[in-house]
Amino acid sequence: MENPQQILQTFRSELAEARSPASLRDLRVKYLGKKSELKNALKNLREVPAEQRAQVAKELNDAQAAIESELTEREASAQADELNRKLEAEWVDIGLPGVVTERGAKHPVRAVEERCLDVLRQLGFEVASGPEVESPFYNFDALNIPPHHPARDMQDTFWVQGGQVLRSHTSTIQARTLEKRLPLPLKFASPGRVYRNEAVDATHLAMFHQLEGFWVEKGLTFAHLKGVLSFVAGSLYENRKFRFKPKFYPYTEPSVGLDIACLNCGGDGCEACHQAGWVTIIGAGMIHPKIMKNFGYTEPGVRGIAFGWGTTRMTSQWLGLSRAKSLYEQDMRFMRTLRRRPG
Repeated sequence: MENPQQILQTFRSELAEARSPASLRDLRVKYLGKKSELKNALKNLREVPAEQRAQVAKELNDAQAAIESELTEREASAQADELNRKLEAEWVDIGLPGVVTERGAKHPVRAVEERCLDVLRQLGFEVASGPEVESPFYNFDALNIPPHHPARDMQDTFWVQGGQVLRSHTSTIQARTLEKRLPLPLKFASPGRVYRNEAVDATHLAMFHQLEGFWVEKGLTFAHLKGVLSFVAGSLYENRKFRFKPKFYPYTEPSVGLDIACLNCGGDGCEACHQAGWVTIIGAGMIHPKIMKNFGYTEPGVRGIAFGWGTTRMTSQWLGLSRAKSLYEQDMRFMRTLRRRPG
C-alpha cells in the first residue's frame, strides 16, 4: 500500500506546477477520483493488519482532506485569476462616448400644431377632440350645410360603411361641444386630421391637418373676431403682412378670410401660392345664427365666432416647401433636411 504522506507530497509538488483550471481538474481526478491511489488504499484497508488499520485509515483520510482543501483553495484562486485576465482583456472605459442612436424629434406638423395651440391658450382656449369617422349630422347638418351642398358629393367627401363619413373639417367638434350646452363662455380649439376626396397638387392632399377655434359668449362682435385673428396671425407670423377678405362659409355669417404674404416668395408669386403672392391661412366668421338657434343659444346678445386653418399648409409655408405631400411620405432623408430649416 502506498504511503499517504508520500501521496500527499507528490500531490503538492504537482499542485505547485498547475496553473490552469484544466490542470487542476486533472489533479482532482487523479488524487480524488474513483480510481485514485487514495480511494484504492481505502478499499484495501482489510489487507492491513488489524492493529494498524485504524492508524492507516486516519492517515488516508487526513491526506484526502488535505488534498480536497488545497485543491479547492487553488481552484478558487485560479478562477479569480482567470476572471481578472478576462476582465482586463475585455475592459471597456464606460466614460468614453459610445455609439449613440439617432435622437428622434416631433413631426413638423405636430410641432406647428403645438405652436398654434400655445398661442390660443394665451387667449384662454382649451383643447377639445372628437372622432375622425363622423355621422353626416355633425359633419354637415349641424353646421348648416344643406343636403344639396357640393361638399356632400362623392367627389368631395369620403363615405364609409354605415352611411358615415370621414370628417372633412374639425368643425364637427364645434357642433359636438355646442350640443353639450356647457356654461358660457365657451372657448375651445380642436386640432386633428381631416379628409377630402380631392385632387392632390402642391398644396392639397386627400388627408391633411386642420385646427379650429371657436368662442361663444354674450356680447361678441365682429371686432372680437378680427382682434383674435390679428393676434393669432401676429403671434405666429410676427412681421409678415396679412390682409382680410370677404369669404363665404355655410357655417359662418358674415365670413372672412385672412391671407398672409407667401413665405416662399415674399409676395412675388411662386408655385406654393399659385403665383398669387398671398396664401389664405385662416377662414373665419361669426357662427351662423341658424347653428346657434339649433343648439339652443337663443339668449339675446349671445353670439359666437369661429376660425380655422390648415396646419399642414402652415407647416409647408414655414419650412419653405412647395409640396405639402413631402410631409407625409415618411422619407427620413427628407425629414433630416428639415432640421436645418427655420422653425
